[in-house]
Amino acid sequence: MAFIRGAAAAAAAVVASRQLGSVPDLPGSWAYRGCYTEGSSGRTFAVQQPDSQDLTIQSCVNTCIAAGYSVAGLEYASQCFCDNALRNGANKTQDADCNMACSGDASQDCGAGNRLSVYSNTTLTVFKPPIALTEGLPGSWEYYGCVVDAIDNRVLPYMSENQQNATIEACISGCSEFGYNAGGIEYGYQCFCGDSKTVTKGNDADCNIPCPGDPLHLCGGGNLLQYYTWTGAPLTTWTNAQGNAAGRYDFIMSAPLVPLISVVGINEKVVFVEKHGTQVNDNSSGSFEFDPTLAPQYGTAFRELQLKTDVFCSASLVLPDKAGRQINVGGWSAESLYGVRLFTPEPGLGKNGTNQWEEDVTTLALMDARWYPTAMMLSNGSVLIMQGEDGSDGPVVPTAEILPRPAGVTQSLHLDYLANVEKINSYPFLAILPSGNIFFAQYNEARLISQTDFSTVKMLPKMPGAVNNPESGRNYPLQGTMSLMPQSAPYTDPLTVLICGGTTDGANFGLDNCITMQPEAANPHWTIERMPSTRVVTCMVNLPDGRVLILNGAYNGRAGFGLATNPNKGAVLYDPSKPVGARMSQLASSTIARLYHSEAVLMNDGRVLVSGSDPQDMINPEEYRLEYFSPDYILSGAAKPTFTITNKDWAYGATVSFTLTSTLRGAVKVSLIAAVGSTHGNNMGQRTIFPAFSCNGSACSVTAPPNARVSPPAWYQMFVLDGPTPSHAVWVRIGGDPAGIGNWPDLPGFTAPGV
Repeated sequence: MAFIRGAAAAAAAVVASRQLGSVPDLPGSWAYRGCYTEGSSGRTFAVQQPDSQDLTIQSCVNTCIAAGYSVAGLEYASQCFCDNALRNGANKTQDADCNMACSGDASQDCGAGNRLSVYSNTTLTVFKPPIALTEGLPGSWEYYGCVVDAIDNRVLPYMSENQQNATIEACISGCSEFGYNAGGIEYGYQCFCGDSKTVTKGNDADCNIPCPGDPLHLCGGGNLLQYYTWTGAPLTTWTNAQGNAAGRYDFIMSAPLVPLISVVGINEKVVFVEKHGTQVNDNSSGSFEFDPTLAPQYGTAFRELQLKTDVFCSASLVLPDKAGRQINVGGWSAESLYGVRLFTPEPGLGKNGTNQWEEDVTTLALMDARWYPTAMMLSNGSVLIMQGEDGSDGPVVPTAEILPRPAGVTQSLHLDYLANVEKINSYPFLAILPSGNIFFAQYNEARLISQTDFSTVKMLPKMPGAVNNPESGRNYPLQGTMSLMPQSAPYTDPLTVLICGGTTDGANFGLDNCITMQPEAANPHWTIERMPSTRVVTCMVNLPDGRVLILNGAYNGRAGFGLATNPNKGAVLYDPSKPVGARMSQLASSTIARLYHSEAVLMNDGRVLVSGSDPQDMINPEEYRLEYFSPDYILSGAAKPTFTITNKDWAYGATVSFTLTSTLRGAVKVSLIAAVGSTHGNNMGQRTIFPAFSCNGSACSVTAPPNARVSPPAWYQMFVLDGPTPSHAVWVRIGGDPAGIGNWPDLPGFTAPGV
C-alpha cells in the first residue's frame, strides 16, 4: 500500500504552498520519516552512495537495505545516503522543503539543497552535534587537545583505519594495550599510536569530524589530530643495563661452516649443521661437532661429520634414549626431503670422537617430503613431525607423522588447519601442556590440539601483531621465537608461553613486542609487552635463573635470503619475575650482524653460544665467527657453586640425592633446562623447570617432575644456583625411554643404544 499522509501533513504542505510528491510501496516497516536539514556541524549521514541520474525512493532504500543500514536519505534529486541514525544535530523541517523531483521519477521528491527526504524501518535517532570526548575515558587517558599533524612529519608513527566504526575509546585503548602512551584520531577514521612528544596545538574548532562509530564525539579533522595522552603509571619501562649487568659478547674463533641448526649434546659438545650443496662457499659435508674446551685450536676444536643428504632447513631434536642421540629430519630437495638422520654423541671433552651421522633414505625415511618441519617429543616418548613444504618453494605439506612409525600406520595424517594458512606455516610452534594437550601456533593463529589425533580441542584468541596491523606473523617466514616460561613445583599454575618478535605480512615491518598467554587458563588472553626495538628472525635462550635472553635478528624484513638486511645487534633480557611492562632490559651489543640462519644455545657453563648468519644480501657477510654471550651472573665474579650427583636417570616423581661441594652464600635453587634443537627461531624440545628440593647442610635431594605432561621424556641440564649464580650443569634424563626409541631403528647401518 502507498504511504498516505494524514490531514496534518497535508495542511503542512498547504502552508508550504506545494503539494507533496508520491511515496511508493516500501519493504517491511520502511516508511517516510520527514524532511531534515543537514547537520549543524557536519553531514547528517555518514555514508554516501554514488550519484545516480536514475535515483528513486525505492532504489535508494533498497541500496541501504543491501548495505545493512536502517536509514536512507535522498538529497539534491540524485544523491542517496545510508546510515543507522541522523548525525550532527540534524533538524526536522517542513516536508515542503524537500521539493526536488527525483532524477529517476519526477513524481517523487528526493530532498533539496541541504534538505534530505528521510526513510527508515525504525524510530529515528538524531545525534546532537559532536564534541571532544573528555570524560569517561578508559584507563588513565586524558584529552590534550586538537593537535597539528602533517603527512611528512607525523606526530605519531603508527596508523590504522576504521572507516565504519572508529571511536576514541577503541583507538586509545588499542594504543595502551600495545604499550603506547599517546594516541588519537584524525580525518574521522585514522587512529594513530606512539610515544608522547612535544606537539603543536591547533584550533579546537577545526577538529570537527564526528567519529563514525560514535557520532556524539569528534575524531579530529584534516591533518588535525584529536590527541590523548596516558597520565597514569608508565605502560612500558625498559632498563638500560650498564657494566657487568649488561653482559658481554666475546669472540671465540671462526668455524668451518655457517650453522643453521645448533644442538648441545649430552657430552657438552655442540653439533652444527648447515645447508650442504647450496652453500655459497661449499666447503664442508654439512655438519661439524664443536668441542668448546679445544677452542681456539681450529684443527681439533671442530670434527667434520659426514652427511649423505642436504639438511638445509630441517629439524633437530635430542632423543630421550640413554645415549642422548640427536635426530634430524627433512631437508631441501629430492631424497633429502625424506631424510631421517641419527647421531650418537660420545662422552669425553678434550678429545675427538669417531661417530658419524647415520642415514639411509632407502631404508629409513619420512612418509612425506618436508622442508621447514617442526619436531617435538610427545609424552609417550615418540617423536611428532609436523608440517613443512614439499621442497624449495613447493606446496605446503599439511600432515603429521610419528617416529618410530606405529605398527600398521601406512600414511601420514592430514590436518585441515595446517593447509589453511598457505605459505606462512612452516616451523610451527608446538609445546606439550600440563593437561596433555598441545599448544600449536602458526602465523597469527593459536589453538589447543589433541596429543592423540592432533585434532583441534579449542581455538585460542588470535596472536596480536603490530598495533596498526593485525595481519602479522610469529613463525617462519615472519619469524619470531617462542619460549616456555618456567614451571615450578608443585606445578599447579598454568604454563605460560612467551613469543617475541615477528613481522607484518606484506610490508614486513618488524614487531616491537612480546606476547604471553596461559593457554589452559579459564579465560586465556594475550598480554602484550613492548620490546626496546623491533626484531624479526630473532633467537631466544632460556637461562638457568628463569630469565630469557633475546638476541640476533633484524629490525625489519622477514626470514629468507636477502629479506632482512638491517641487523639488530643489541641483546635484550626478559625477566618474568618483574611486573608486566617492566620486564625487559637492554643489554650489550655485538659487533657482528646475526641475521637469517643465526642461532644461540645455552652451554653447560651458563654462557650462550652465538653462531651463524647467512643473509646472502650483498651487504652482510656469511658469518663464520662464533661468540659467547656472558650474562651478568658470569661477569659478577661470584664463585660458581659445585655439586655431585650419582643418579642421572630419573623416574617421574622420584626423589634424587645430590651433594653440595662448595659453600653457598645465597638462596639455593635447582633448575632444569631441556635439551633443544635450535633453528629458525624454533627451540625444539625446550622447557624450564624449577623442581622441589631440600638441603640439610650439604646433603640435598631434588624431586623429579611428576609426569610426562609436565615434562615429556627428555635430557635436561641440571643447574644448582647460589643466589643468581649457576653451577656448571650436569645432564640428567627424566622420564626414561617409554617408547623404546633406544631400540630403533633395527636396520643395517644404524646403531641403536638399547633401552
